[in-house]
Amino acid sequence: MDPMPPNTPPEVGATLLQIRQKRGLTLEDLSRAAGVSKSMLSQIEREKANPTIAVAWRLANALGIGIQELLAGEAREEETVRIVEPHETPTLPGTHSGYVLRILGPMELAGKYEWYELTLAPDGALVSNSHDPGTMEHLTVTHGTLELDVAGIRKKLKSGATARYRADRDHAIRNTGKTEAKGLLVVIHR
Repeated sequence: MDPMPPNTPPEVGATLLQIRQKRGLTLEDLSRAAGVSKSMLSQIEREKANPTIAVAWRLANALGIGIQELLAGEAREEETVRIVEPHETPTLPGTHSGYVLRILGPMELAGKYEWYELTLAPDGALVSNSHDPGTMEHLTVTHGTLELDVAGIRKKLKSGATARYRADRDHAIRNTGKTEAKGLLVVIHR
C-alpha cells in the first residue's frame, strides 16, 4: 500500500457533496448562493478540480460553515449551537443601487423561507421583479423610514412598522430619507 504523498492538496469534493446533499441543495442552489458556476461545482465534487481559496471561502460562506471544515476533507457532525459570525454572513451588495442585503437565513431553506437584513443608503432602492405566484414578503423597518411600492401602490413605513405584501408583483423598497435606513425582510415562497 502506497502512503499518501505529503503536500497533497485536500480533496474537498466529497465533503462538499455530502454537506450540499445533507442540506437538500441542488448544484444550482449552491451555485447561485456562492457565485460559483455549476460546472465548477460539479468538477470540484468529482475531484476533477480543487477550488482556489477564494472559491472555497465563497462555498463555505454559502453553506454557513467555516472554510477549515470544507478543507478538512470530512464533514463534522452538526453542532448543537452554530454561531455565524458577521464575516461569515453572505452579503449581496447592490453597490449601484445603494443597498446591502445580508442573508440571515440558512441556505437549506432558500427557495422556501428566506430572511435578510436590508440596509439602504439615502436614495437607495431594492427593486424586484415579481416572484413566483403566491410569494409573500414581510418587511419590518428597524431604523429610519422606508417607502414600499407594490404594483404602483406606495406606502411609507416608519421605524417599528411591518408591511406584509404579495411579492408576486413588481415591487420596490426605497429610502427616500436623508439618513441610512434598515429593515428585516422575510420572503415566504409558496
